[in-house]
Amino acid sequence: MSVSTLAADPSVCAPLPVLGRDVTVPLVTGGEVTYAALDYAASAPALQRVWDDVAAYAPYYGSVHRGAGYLSQLSTDLFENARRTVAAFLDCREEDEVIFTRSTTDSLNLLAATLPDDCQVFVFETEHHASLLPWRGARVTCLDAPRTPQQAVATLERALADRDPHGPTLVCVTGASNVTGELWPVRELAVAAHAHGARIVLDAAQLTPHHPVSVKDLDVDWIAFSGHKLYAPFGSGVLAGRADWLRAAEPYLAGGGASRKVTRRTDGGVDVEWHESAARHEAGSPNVIGAYSIASACKALTEAGFDALVAREQYLIEKVREGLAGVPEVKVLSLFGDDSPRVGVISFVVEGWNSSHFAAALSAEYGIGVRDGLFCAHPLVRTLLGADPQTQGECGAPEAAPGEKSLNAIRVSFGAGTPDEHVERFLGAVKELVRDGAKWNYRTEDGRCVPAV
Repeated sequence: MSVSTLAADPSVCAPLPVLGRDVTVPLVTGGEVTYAALDYAASAPALQRVWDDVAAYAPYYGSVHRGAGYLSQLSTDLFENARRTVAAFLDCREEDEVIFTRSTTDSLNLLAATLPDDCQVFVFETEHHASLLPWRGARVTCLDAPRTPQQAVATLERALADRDPHGPTLVCVTGASNVTGELWPVRELAVAAHAHGARIVLDAAQLTPHHPVSVKDLDVDWIAFSGHKLYAPFGSGVLAGRADWLRAAEPYLAGGGASRKVTRRTDGGVDVEWHESAARHEAGSPNVIGAYSIASACKALTEAGFDALVAREQYLIEKVREGLAGVPEVKVLSLFGDDSPRVGVISFVVEGWNSSHFAAALSAEYGIGVRDGLFCAHPLVRTLLGADPQTQGECGAPEAAPGEKSLNAIRVSFGAGTPDEHVERFLGAVKELVRDGAKWNYRTEDGRCVPAV
């Protein structure tokens, strides 16, 4: 997967309007400042366009698939149109199913529940926990972290060739790392998987907000992503892809909506005929507003133009990387190397600082929101830090002395709604903190680092 070659020029695309862009927060040093949200990888702010669309629909909210009234029919049409919008956004195959879920985690747990008996799963240790942990009912092989994209493909090919027996097999891989932002060779991994009779699911939680994604071109069997990474509010997600395993499995949840026909037996039990469509795995009243918000975000990003969005993000990535490179005490974490294509997710450590204290100072003294910790990708972060795999990198860990390894990391992430000023303030704050130290003392409270009073 390649990054756009358009000139990295901030004038190519202005930041998209997002909620919260004018919110001010108090500083421990006095006064207030406009909040700089630089934690897009955890939850991106909702696009103003998405919020406006949801607000316009809200008075017309009604039950989905469950009513003859006008508002119920309107909501049902909106829900099913959202499914078609998402399929178009992902460039799905005509026969693919689009299932609405709560999140990427929910999507991958749903897929895990549909795996055939005796299925083998291959996953790299570099995955987010959402794609590393759901496969508890299968035989799982965890592959070591590769150090180049080519090594990732070779590692997978060897593992698949050596597997025994050659039964149902699934490969799970990320599209863009939630720790380093680096793009993975998804198309090449799909080719390797299919050459060895395996299927592949793409965790696109960090990819879809930053790059156009084509299920057809990447040739993945399934794709999963979350609305809250894609500038959409509410708890919503998507699993899209091949229908055969999904239709052959028992419903993910049993209940209304998943069932087509239920009859009472003479022995007191019930017989159930389940739906064959996506409804089979969407039991209960659907989150129509969540589905609509995802569809609205898909439309907004498509209309804005991914070429322009990618070009501007590359400009911001280069600006952040160049700024951090000018601070000798800062080490940026990378798996594939500095030249690897990436999205706007950058993790780093600062020599002599506990990462949680540094992040707390950015927030309390500069009004900048970043993430600290292990980012729900514990094996990967510990590998990148060279830390003991059993080490807990929590906020309350002791401050690292100069020359010692940090027990966790700091992550700055940004995207289509990030203004230049937020990036510039962040880089200035990093330099000032490293040079002068924190203006305030910090302590641990309920697992968080906060200003000591």
